[in-house]
Amino acid sequence: MIGFRLMGLILAAALTSAPMPLIAQQTGIEAPGGLAIGTNNNSPISLTINKIDLTNLAEFVAIFSEREKATQAQRDEALRKRDEIATNLKLAHEAVEGFLRTLGEKKVPPEQLTAKLIEIASQFEATRQRLSAFDPGDTATKALVDEARAALDRGDRDASDALLQRAETAELNAAAQAQAAAGARQLRAAKAREGRGDIALTRLRYREAADHFGAAISILPGNALEEKRRLAWRQAKTLYDQGDQYGDNAALIASIEVRKRLLTEYPRDRAPFDWAATQHNLGSTLSKLGTRESGTARLEDAVAAFHLALTEWTRDRVPLQWATTQNNLGNALWKLGERESGMARLEDAVAAYRLALTEWTRDRVPLDWAMAENNLGNALVTLGERGRGTARLEEAAAAFRLALTEWTRDRVPLQWATTQNNLGNALLRLGERESGTARLEDAVAAYRLALTELTRDRVPLQWANAENNLGNALVALGEREGGTARLEDAAAAYRLALTERTRDRVPLDWAMAQNNLGNALRTLGQRESGTARLEEAAAAFRLALTEWTRDRVPLNWATAQTNLGSALLTLGQRESGTARLEEAAAAFRLALTERTRDRVPLDWATAQTNLGSALLTLGQRENGTARLEEAAATYRLALTERTRDRVPLDWAGTQNNLGVALRALGERENGTARLEEAAAAYRLALTEWTRDRVPLNWAAAQTNLGSALLTLGQRENGTARLDAAVAAHRLALTERTRDRVPLDWAGTQNNLGVAQRALGERENGTARLEDAIAAHRLALTERTRDRVPLSWAATQTNLGDALRTLGERENGTARLEEAVAAHRLALTEMTRDRVPLDWAETQNNLGNTLRPLGERESGTARLEEAVAVYRLALTERTRDRVPLDWALSRHDLGNALAVIAERTGNPARMREAIVSLRDAARVYREGGNSYWLPIAEARIVELEARLAGMEK
Repeated sequence: MIGFRLMGLILAAALTSAPMPLIAQQTGIEAPGGLAIGTNNNSPISLTINKIDLTNLAEFVAIFSEREKATQAQRDEALRKRDEIATNLKLAHEAVEGFLRTLGEKKVPPEQLTAKLIEIASQFEATRQRLSAFDPGDTATKALVDEARAALDRGDRDASDALLQRAETAELNAAAQAQAAAGARQLRAAKAREGRGDIALTRLRYREAADHFGAAISILPGNALEEKRRLAWRQAKTLYDQGDQYGDNAALIASIEVRKRLLTEYPRDRAPFDWAATQHNLGSTLSKLGTRESGTARLEDAVAAFHLALTEWTRDRVPLQWATTQNNLGNALWKLGERESGMARLEDAVAAYRLALTEWTRDRVPLDWAMAENNLGNALVTLGERGRGTARLEEAAAAFRLALTEWTRDRVPLQWATTQNNLGNALLRLGERESGTARLEDAVAAYRLALTELTRDRVPLQWANAENNLGNALVALGEREGGTARLEDAAAAYRLALTERTRDRVPLDWAMAQNNLGNALRTLGQRESGTARLEEAAAAFRLALTEWTRDRVPLNWATAQTNLGSALLTLGQRESGTARLEEAAAAFRLALTERTRDRVPLDWATAQTNLGSALLTLGQRENGTARLEEAAATYRLALTERTRDRVPLDWAGTQNNLGVALRALGERENGTARLEEAAAAYRLALTEWTRDRVPLNWAAAQTNLGSALLTLGQRENGTARLDAAVAAHRLALTERTRDRVPLDWAGTQNNLGVAQRALGERENGTARLEDAIAAHRLALTERTRDRVPLSWAATQTNLGDALRTLGERENGTARLEEAVAAHRLALTEMTRDRVPLDWAETQNNLGNTLRPLGERESGTARLEEAVAVYRLALTERTRDRVPLDWALSRHDLGNALAVIAERTGNPARMREAIVSLRDAARVYREGGNSYWLPIAEARIVELEARLAGMEK
């Protein structure tokens, strides 16, 4: 019984986190109540602050936040800079010091410090002006307001807040005592409460400010409608800021509710432009929340709100606002399109961006034009990922290159770097479609260019994002190349990203980087012996799940569950037993609780595919075919959404995986029906995975087709199928070349060798067997022990099998000794503690080689050694873990014992041989294995007759 291994490609890899596009969004539309998302860069305060050298602002903020940790020289320099800012702004030194402490308390990222300082200073000045204009009329209240204003000028915001609270209370008390003046008093009380909200904003306490504005609304008299509307605008804006900047979904929901109420305050027939502004800002808030939630309801509502805004913000009336809304509509449609199967929404997003470009022209608003080109490129990348060929991806790259003609490095360096990053994303996707590594190298170069401006000291979070994307490109390169250098570089890039993407600062981005690091470690672990990297990968995914929780970001949670499942699947393939494999299947099933068919049909189909891979591996370990049938069923389920017309390349990938499951079923069953189905599935995959479109996928499917044809050929008379298998592997080698993808080339050389050995077993002469040995030796030139030790060991054992077959044809024992040496070499890496089941299989193959050596020699030493290694194999190939493999080893053990019994005339050994074969036959019968059962039963009858002869 000859054991060999085939490299079956299962493209059910976990969803790696896609390169993060940096999306330019213009949501800053002026509206009633002062809602303007963004900072006015032309305000006097902004111009003043931008003239000050703030190179070391982050250091000064840290010194004021933790003064006791700074040296005296550092404190003196920080005080000097504080005084310089205060002098230029004409503010008290204490006020500016308070600003800097607020920046530290809120842990504002370094790249946002200047903008946030401008925001605080502007809000501070606006609060001063409001307090100056606030004349309560009442002498006592006026005194409190004046004191509050003076306290604010001194920088004592706590005292100012307390004094305004007293003014509010005084006015409310006076209102209760003087009903006639209640309305005016309430209005003034509301003004005081609004002032408290202003002070909260100078501390970036958005939720507190929103509460103050809401309370001010409740204080106002019923007839102060315009004031209520104005404060509601401010409340909605601060709630949006809280939700946007702190990941506070509850704040976004509250902002949505306020905006919906405002729509009733601004009827379309009375204030059409204000109504349109409200619809636009409602759409922006819905879109922000919708990107965080599973399902598409919020995003659908966002699209509807933008469409409503466009009914009044028409192109002829307000062309630039119309273009802004088209751009933001495109962003919402793009997010919807990413969630849905098909490409209709993505096409709508592209159309919206193109409409925006009709008014955001290069000559009129060149920077906005570049923004729309950048966003158009992002939508085209997503379309390109779904469709055939590379046309959309090429269009995307062209759009990014157009954006770079205005978003130049000298004019807007950060936007230039953003677009270089997004260009890298397009090139990465193009590189994944093409053979060779030129595009992938271009992607790496684009990310590295982005990093020349997106530096860690200037914009640490964007720097971390670009490092994350660089890691994705390096993983793609590493998967194509031999060795692990690129994969190590990828892991290093993700770890660098994590130095800024910290859990306390940006928990969701930290989780993404942990997820991506896990993917790199998993790929490294697949290359290396042992399980240390795979355990690290699983740990990284579990860390990601501590922030990517089901209640917060359900789809990301499902992604991490999927990736954890993939790491556990690889671990389970290395270990004996099925515990890890069951864990993997459980993780995939958990992912499916959020990746439902009605919410995200394509992601649901991906999760079904991954579950199929776990079930397939479980089924290969177990007796019977129930798990294999379940695997095939899950692949067929996936194909109900992964249809050929929607996502042709994914459809082809799932057809390929279905073929793998059907081939495994066919190997268990008598006849060839399942194997024919497997070959048909691979041929279907090849109708979309064409050589010109996706050459490496085409080569993978050719390799898998070759493996199915090999198994068919071993069941049939003649050599036609075996010749076709060899031809398929040779075709695969026309794209899987040594210089392009050395490890895949080596894998196909290994599979070619297995097919040639099968042919050589059918033919006279030894030419095919010599070809098989040559193919395995070629594979070993890339599948080296230091680079991919387990693949090296697998090829050594296949080489041993070919040498054994050749040795059985020749006189002497030289080839058989070589075969034994090859199997023993394989066992130096396929150790029991690392990969117990592979170790057991290789022990079994060693036994199969020692047995014919023993049959050629006098005595029983080699035969006894064969018996010993079969028994070793059975210590891991146990009946409860892998019943079929246990039966096959018991079968082989029985044959070896029978030879010893006949040579020594020992009936006890013959009885032991018969028991061993009966054990195997019992498992074959229970599992419905109609191929091996008649072979075992015939051998039992033969040995029983010989035993009877011995006992006479």
